[in-house]
Amino acid sequence: MNAKSRLVLAALAPVLALATAVPASAHRMWLLPSKTVLSGDDAWITVDAAVSNDLFEANHRPLDPEQVEVEMPDGSKGAIANPMRGELRGTFDVHLTSQGTYRIGMERAGIFGGYMLNGERKRLPRGAAAGDIAKLIPEGATDVNLAETIMRNEVFVTLGTPTEEVFKPSGKGLEMVPVTHPDDLVANEPGVFRFLIDGEPAAGLKLTVIKGGGRWLNTPIEISATTDAKGEATIAWQDAGFYWLEAEAEDDKAALPNAGKRRLGYITTLEVLAP
Repeated sequence: MNAKSRLVLAALAPVLALATAVPASAHRMWLLPSKTVLSGDDAWITVDAAVSNDLFEANHRPLDPEQVEVEMPDGSKGAIANPMRGELRGTFDVHLTSQGTYRIGMERAGIFGGYMLNGERKRLPRGAAAGDIAKLIPEGATDVNLAETIMRNEVFVTLGTPTEEVFKPSGKGLEMVPVTHPDDLVANEPGVFRFLIDGEPAAGLKLTVIKGGGRWLNTPIEISATTDAKGEATIAWQDAGFYWLEAEAEDDKAALPNAGKRRLGYITTLEVLAP
C-alpha cells in the first residue's frame, strides 16, 4: 500500500525559519568533531559518536566507530584511527593529510516492520537488511508490512581551503548539497543548504536545527525551516557554536517488494564560528 509523502508539497513559498524552545528530551544520533576548520600541512581531529538525550552530551549509548567512513578531498577513501567504543559514546581520530574538505560519516540502509504468524504480531529484529528478508519472514506469515530506511549521519572537516568534491550527490536517498560551505559558517551570516531526494530537489522538506549546549541554557535554541521549490533552506544562526541539523522524509519509492514505505533521514553537525 502506498504511503502518503510527509514532504509538504504545498510549501513552494519562501523559506520559513524561526526560533522555538526545544521539546523535552529525545534520543538523537550525532557526530561531534573537535574542530571543523584547520590549517597547516596536516592535522588530527577527534570525533565523538553517540545517541543521547542532550545533544553532544554522552548519556545514552554509543555509535559504533567501525561503521564510519572517510571520504578524502579528492573523493578517494580515507580511514579512521584509534577507534574506541565505550558504554556511552564511541570515539575515533582522523588524520588530515590532504588539503581540502573531508566527509566523515555513516550510512545506514535497512528494513523494519513486521508480520502476523499464528495470530500473533511479530516484528523484524533491529538492524535487519534487505538481504535477510527471506530468512526473517517464515512460511505462513501474513499481513507483511515492511518499510525501507536510508539514513545518513555525517560531518565535514576542512584542512586549508574549503573544496567541493565531497558534495557530489550519489542520487540515492536524502542528501545535502550545500550552497554555503558548511566549514565557512559565521554567526552573523545565514547559511543556505540544498537538499535532494534521489538527485532531485526536495521541496517542502522540514528541517530541525538545534544548538548544542542546551543543558546550560534557560531556553534551548531550536530553528525550524522548510525548503523551497529548489530544495533550499536558509538558516539564521543565533550565535556561534555547534549545531545539529536533521531532515526526514517519507515516500512510497521503496525498492523492496512488500515495502510500502521508504523513510529517509539526514543528520549533520555544523560548526558556526564567531564573526
